[in-house]
Amino acid sequence: MMKANNKEVGNVQDLGNTQYFKVETEPATSVRVILETVFEVMKEKGYNPVNQIVGYIMSGDPTYITSYKNARSLIMKVERDELVEELLENYIKNNHWE
Repeated sequence: MMKANNKEVGNVQDLGNTQYFKVETEPATSVRVILETVFEVMKEKGYNPVNQIVGYIMSGDPTYITSYKNARSLIMKVERDELVEELLENYIKNNHWE
């Protein structure tokens, strides 16, 4: 197959032209939404969400978080220091320290 417009011969295109490739990515989920979701899932499964999330943050061991409803993979999308930052910012805000 030969096309004159885009200089294609067979299945090979002219290497002088730049091809564009776009990858669709998932929208970023906020740290707050992730924490809320994981908290609710942990409660649903009968765990103490505060203890389990603290265990994860302190140790980095993802097994503190249940894999139920993808909670474990969800929380692992966020760096642990970002989790601490979100929690501290909300604590400060809720206690009117600002």
